[in-house]
Amino acid sequence: QVQLVESGGGLVQAGGSLRLSCAASGRTFSSYPMGWFRQAPGKERDFVAVISQSAGTTYYRDSVKGRFTISRDNAKNTVYLQMNSLKPEDTAVYYCATRQGGLSSRSSYVNQYNYDYWGQGTQVTVSS
Repeated sequence: QVQLVESGGGLVQAGGSLRLSCAASGRTFSSYPMGWFRQAPGKERDFVAVISQSAGTTYYRDSVKGRFTISRDNAKNTVYLQMNSLKPEDTAVYYCATRQGGLSSRSSYVNQYNYDYWGQGTQVTVSS
């Protein structure tokens, strides 16, 4: 059984920073890609950033490029999302996810339906 536990969310003013963490347990963390997705009130869940198993490949949604950085520490079974220059429109519940098996294309990495396991989510609120 794979378990993902997010932490690090909170309330921050616009322009501030937060670092989200997602601790994984239950299988070989380093073998599979990890992703961060978010869901704002009244909206569908969207891709934010993903990282390949080797950390050699990362993808970001356009609106967070240059502000967010995804990274992973396979020795600690943890993936991170460093969020800088936060904006009110970044307000959402943030989820981490993983899947069994690798992925090859950008379109496959960013598709939430390709991920098998999800955390419970952590709330990020950015005030203006």
